[in-house]
Amino acid sequence: MSDYYSILGVSKGASQDEVKKAYRKQALKYHPDKNPGDNEAEQKFKEISEAYDILSNEQKRGMYDQYGPDAFKAGMSGAPGGGMGGFSSMEEALHTFMNAFGGGGGGGGGGGETIFDSFFGFNSDPRSSGMRQGISKKMNLTISFEEAIKGVEKEATITNYTNCSSCDGTGALKPDAVKTCSQCGGAGQVHQTRGFFSMSIICPGCHGKGQIIAEPCTTCRGSGREKKKQRIQIKIPPGVDSGMRLRMAGYGDSGEGGGPPGDLYVYINVRPHEIFEREGDDVIIELPISFSEAAIGTKKEIPTPTGGNARINIPEGTQNGKVFRVRGKGATNVHGGGEGDLLIQVVVETPVALSEKQKDLLKQFGKLEGSHNSPRKRTFFDKVKSLFS
Repeated sequence: MSDYYSILGVSKGASQDEVKKAYRKQALKYHPDKNPGDNEAEQKFKEISEAYDILSNEQKRGMYDQYGPDAFKAGMSGAPGGGMGGFSSMEEALHTFMNAFGGGGGGGGGGGETIFDSFFGFNSDPRSSGMRQGISKKMNLTISFEEAIKGVEKEATITNYTNCSSCDGTGALKPDAVKTCSQCGGAGQVHQTRGFFSMSIICPGCHGKGQIIAEPCTTCRGSGREKKKQRIQIKIPPGVDSGMRLRMAGYGDSGEGGGPPGDLYVYINVRPHEIFEREGDDVIIELPISFSEAAIGTKKEIPTPTGGNARINIPEGTQNGKVFRVRGKGATNVHGGGEGDLLIQVVVETPVALSEKQKDLLKQFGKLEGSHNSPRKRTFFDKVKSLFS
């Protein structure tokens, strides 16, 4: 006599997921509706269902692992009704089958399809037919740096499916052209019996809508939708950046059969600015200053990305690459997290095209320059000397 593990074709250490997967595969193969009049397949179906009933229950499985088949003979504590060799009735096997598949959805196709869709060839959910959400659309939108910082409203043209203007989305030529479906009486579903199952399925006459259009609209030919161009306003909040996506709910294609419309996704691209550069919510600007300004210090008026100027003091001895921060003058956080900062990076520019007089003055300065005037230079050469000492 075969054991339960052999019946399902799994090892003794198989996980519950492996046990369930093995049962589902065999159950679909030997189900009586797939094998009408086949007594051998029916017996096999009952046998694998009993094996799954035991091995899918941790307590029963533990008893079986400890005592073997004798644990489930009549008269022993916890024994099922039939003992080895299959359930005593097909009703018990079918009950196990329904539990294994959770009433559907446990192994059928994707996209909301249940196990009964793939097994019996029809859909048992009337809501999945007729009424469908419209397709979402996407578009690219390029804006300037200033528009991204301050926010802007843009007008755009999109082409999508909208409710038919002639029939207002009903698909009928006139109101009385919509008739109640005679097959389902307007319910959108009919009852059907297949083997041991009796369930409701989508009405084949109206495809789940409950109504039939006797005279279709001549504009949309009964679809309830037509393709149109329309002008829309896109409100872009302050602080958006390249790569961000805005969602405009309901601006995609209209739904079918009364379903909701899709959405429009707007992908933002920001054109580079001549002097400003974005880094998160901070805005960076490079400020060129002369050698003399860096040496003795100066004051500068700096433009800000939001408009106006910011005044900064550059102290004497400022080195190339020094960054000054102006709080709150960067970009607005698009999620409401406040404002970034304006980062001003100093670039000390070496003078070019010097006159003879300028060269002479610099030579004189060089003679007067001491090591204390260039501490980084002095430290560098001290380190170089130590390498060769």
